[in-house]
Amino acid sequence: MSGVVQALFRSFATLGRGRVWLLLLGPAVLALVAWSALAIFVLDGLIATFLDLPPMTWLTTWGAVWLAHLFAVLGGWLLILAAAYLTAILLAAILVLPLLLKHVAATDYPELARMGKDSLTAATWNSVSAALLFIAGWLLTLPLWLVPGLGLLLPLFWMAWLNRRTFAYDALAVHATDEEWRGLRRQHAAPLLMLGVTLALLAHLPLIGLLAPTLAALAYIHYTLEALRQLRQGAIVTIVGEKEAGL
Repeated sequence: MSGVVQALFRSFATLGRGRVWLLLLGPAVLALVAWSALAIFVLDGLIATFLDLPPMTWLTTWGAVWLAHLFAVLGGWLLILAAAYLTAILLAAILVLPLLLKHVAATDYPELARMGKDSLTAATWNSVSAALLFIAGWLLTLPLWLVPGLGLLLPLFWMAWLNRRTFAYDALAVHATDEEWRGLRRQHAAPLLMLGVTLALLAHLPLIGLLAPTLAALAYIHYTLEALRQLRQGAIVTIVGEKEAGL
C-alpha cells in the first residue's frame, strides 16, 4: 500500500511541472467534446432502448413509469460517460503515455536502463484489447447492476481492471524485460489493482474524472518504474552477496 501512496504523491508532484498539464488535459478535453456532441444525437435513442428492456418494462407494467424513465436516463448517461472514459484511456495510453514516460523516466529515474521493447504496435494492441475486454465484461455483467450494491462495485471494478491492464504494461514495456515484467506483475498484483481502484474512484467525479486516465498513466509510470528500480537493486545486492560468499 505504501508503494501506491508513494506513486500518487510523486504523480501530484510531477503535476507541478507546467508542460505535464498540456498532456493531462489533452485526452480529457477531446473525450469530453466528442462525447458531449455525440450525446446530443444518441442519448434519446439510448433512453428509448433502455425503456424497452427489463427491468424498465417491468416497472412500467407495475405502474412506476417515472422510475423506469429515471433508470433509463441514468443508464444512458452512464453508458455515455463510460464511453467517454474509455476514449480518454485509449488516447492517454496510445498518445500521451509515451511522452509522459520519456519525461518522467529522464527526470526521476535516469539510472534505469531501457531493456524492453519500444513497440508502438504492441502498446496499441494492449490498449485496444483491454478496451474490447472492458466493453465485453461491462455488457455481460450489466444485469448484475440490479443486485443491491453491485451497481456501485461493478463499474468501479471494471475501471480499476482497465487501468491496471492498460497502463501497467505500457509503463514498463520500454524499460523492463519480459522476465522482469512477469516477475513484477506477479509480485505487485494487489498494489497494481489497488492503484487502479484509487484512480477509478477519481473517475467518478463529474468532469474532473476525465482527467483520471492521464493521471492513471502518470501514477502507473511512477509505481512501475520504482518497482523496477528496486527489483534491479535487489538483484545487484544478491549477485554481490553471492560473490562475497564465494570468496
